[in-house]
Amino acid sequence: MAKLHDYTAEIAWSGDRGEGTKRYRGYDRTWRIATSGRPVIECSNDPLLGGDPAKPNPEDLLLASLAGCHMLWYLHLANDAGIVVRAYQDHPLGVGETGSKGEGRFVRATLRPRITVERGADLAKADALHHDVHHYCFIARSVNFPISYDASYLEV
Repeated sequence: MAKLHDYTAEIAWSGDRGEGTKRYRGYDRTWRIATSGRPVIECSNDPLLGGDPAKPNPEDLLLASLAGCHMLWYLHLANDAGIVVRAYQDHPLGVGETGSKGEGRFVRATLRPRITVERGADLAKADALHHDVHHYCFIARSVNFPISYDASYLEV
């Protein structure tokens, strides 16, 4: 039987410039994410839609969540497989599209981790783990767009 997990957060809009949403251009697309006992994250809308480019937007956060979940499961599976990872860095790419009415969605994502492993690691096995991650990663299993992997390896 599946075990259920609850996740909570507080999302609070912080963009009222004094008139609320009276005028479309009269308010900021900013908000705060607060989760119990953790630092607050200041966010904004996508800069293409008038958001603050200095703050993460929902698309950034989704892509980062996907890459972070993948990384954590990869490290777990690498450990199980006897592959010693010394460093892991990803620069994921998410591709979105906007329809004629302004509706948007992700159409695909490519995770592009650069992984440093101990010399002598089975690189074919290390690479195969990326496909296994998709069976476990909460985020990857929850999205409705394809995810591909373009990993590279350095042995030290």
